[in-house]
Amino acid sequence: MILAYGKIAPMTYAETIATLLNVRASQVEATIHLLDEGNTVPFISRYRKELTGTLDDEQVRIVADEVSRLRMLDERRATILASIAEQEKLTDELRSAILSANTMTALEDLYAPYKPKRRTRAMIAREKGLQPLADKILSQVKDKRSLEVIASEFLNEQVITWQDALDGARDIVAETISENAGVRKTTREKAMKFAKVYAEKIDGVLDEKSVYESYYQFDGRVDRLQSHQILALNRGEKEGILKVWVEINEKDWRTSIDENFESDIISPFADELILAEEDAANRLLLPAIERDVRRSLTEKADGHAINVFATNLRALLSLPPLTNQVVIGLDPGFRTGTKFAVVDQTGKLLDTGTIYPHEPKNDWAGAKATLEALIKKYKVTLITIGNGTASRETEKLAAELTRNFKTTKYIIVNEAGASVYSASPLARAEFPDLDVSIRGAVSIARRAQDPLAELVKIDPKSIGVGLYQHDVDQPSLNHALDGVVESVVNNVGVDLNTASPALLTHVAGVGPKLANSIVSFRNENGEFTSRSELRKVSGLGPKAFEQSAGFMRIRNGKNPLDASAIHPESYPIAMEVLHKAGSSFSKLLSERKEAIDDLIEKNQPQQLASELNCGLPTLNDILEQLVRPGRDPREEAEAPILRSDILKMEDLAPGMELKGTIRNVVDFGAFVDIGVKQDGLLHRTQLPFGTVLKVGDIIDVEILKMEKDRGRIGLGWVKSKK
Repeated sequence: MILAYGKIAPMTYAETIATLLNVRASQVEATIHLLDEGNTVPFISRYRKELTGTLDDEQVRIVADEVSRLRMLDERRATILASIAEQEKLTDELRSAILSANTMTALEDLYAPYKPKRRTRAMIAREKGLQPLADKILSQVKDKRSLEVIASEFLNEQVITWQDALDGARDIVAETISENAGVRKTTREKAMKFAKVYAEKIDGVLDEKSVYESYYQFDGRVDRLQSHQILALNRGEKEGILKVWVEINEKDWRTSIDENFESDIISPFADELILAEEDAANRLLLPAIERDVRRSLTEKADGHAINVFATNLRALLSLPPLTNQVVIGLDPGFRTGTKFAVVDQTGKLLDTGTIYPHEPKNDWAGAKATLEALIKKYKVTLITIGNGTASRETEKLAAELTRNFKTTKYIIVNEAGASVYSASPLARAEFPDLDVSIRGAVSIARRAQDPLAELVKIDPKSIGVGLYQHDVDQPSLNHALDGVVESVVNNVGVDLNTASPALLTHVAGVGPKLANSIVSFRNENGEFTSRSELRKVSGLGPKAFEQSAGFMRIRNGKNPLDASAIHPESYPIAMEVLHKAGSSFSKLLSERKEAIDDLIEKNQPQQLASELNCGLPTLNDILEQLVRPGRDPREEAEAPILRSDILKMEDLAPGMELKGTIRNVVDFGAFVDIGVKQDGLLHRTQLPFGTVLKVGDIIDVEILKMEKDRGRIGLGWVKSKK
């Protein structure tokens, strides 16, 4: 149903999005209503499953994005209709075409002839009274008189000669052709299939590291370009190293024009139309279509790069925590020394300092003695080493220590963003008296204990699991990454009594201001003993409580349900389930599970849901939480590799098989940490068909080749022996 000025009713939105997601329109319509009521994506996907038909987090987020896009499209549609109507040029046919346009590009094509613009050659020609002559060319009128005679009828003070009249008329015709929606649409469609992108190195410009060598003499069909190629071409052009352009086949643009503006050999204006077509193409149409093609390619590449980044970030944030570890975090360095920080099992800072095992001081013995004393004093079980400068040299030190302390292991962690966090207001507030470099060591120590809790303190773009992340559309990137962080944080849940403001900020319905209020309340009043105490936090009203409470966890609180993902609104149902099962929280978990399993066996789930007056999806979630309260979904992932010895490049040989950890996934493969200084590349051609890799995966690989002088290691896939 379409309303006045193109406003589309919500049901039409629902049908459009339902087709995209391959779900029922009623599911989407319910989701749109929930979003419009101010509900968050995590809350809707977790606690309103009956209404949405169990749409998951990703689907609900797509609904939110798509309905926003469609509404923006309709706002633009209404603006265009109003503008053309004000010009008194809105015909029924044009109105129908505008109402039917389903993309912003199609809308703008229709609006192009009516859009206010700077003074053009065609505009000046119209002011000289040459529109009627242009109309004769466009309509290919038949007239036995000569062009000179016909054109001379339009001479005036501004049009001196009959040739001037024809020149001006052709300017009007050229603009009319170039702004024709059909011409633009057909030319653009053909260009997106058959046009070629060319690039060449600009003479005299230095490409120091030959980064763009592959593109010094480059051509590629538009429809066959890979996303990383598009982004590389864009960056090379932006840096002034490459010249990039698009060439559209002449037959494609000529056919597009001829389909809409056909010359008539009998008309005296046939040649004038052909001349105008040439001018329209070269001066107006092709440059515009080239911009459209480049923009479309960039949007496609941006979308792909953002999706890769978001997928990698989700995997990184979902890495399992190494719990119950006392950790020494080492932030390696040469001249300024290696900073260390010791944290206990909860991440509380115990000790800090600096050691100088490397050049120029080379105090290896002193550094080793310091770390040995810390291991003994604090019963350290894990050493984490940042993977930046001097990391592998520092790894040698850790390896020597772990040989002497059998209960202590070490791990290399991705330190990307640690320096960004160290200098941030958040780090200053957390550790006001610590040196910036020491704060980085604290972050490195905590990353193994709980990657999610630590990484949320850092701008996602600084975490280093993307490709060309600083070249893509930044608002779109931020929106996607913020969505990933929100999704993972709420899927895992947060401990209300230990969570930092940075972590609480991403809880559904909270945000930065409320996060600080929660922490302030906790500092002033002590630990929360129940979720209901959240209502006492300044500024946290009923809506914020509804959205956030289910994602907060309270261990050992007054109500055992507060440690689960069961929403407070469902507590009566949960207690009734326990009552029907003849169980309670005072019984052992194994006994409670046995009682609930027995209840399910004796009752049809749908019947039980009906008796409890709740939906089946909600009942299933409650049953799961009663037998696995507060389950951390990250526990299902494979734990990181903890090492006790070191490998060097010299230790490797083709054919050797190793276990490795995936550090980054890109279009052409995955970079794998196999325990030496340089990550190896597992090229996509080495992967079995259909294999999907993600950051943090532990995989078996084979050394295929090594280029020691360039620090490159080629890896092959080895089927897991598990």
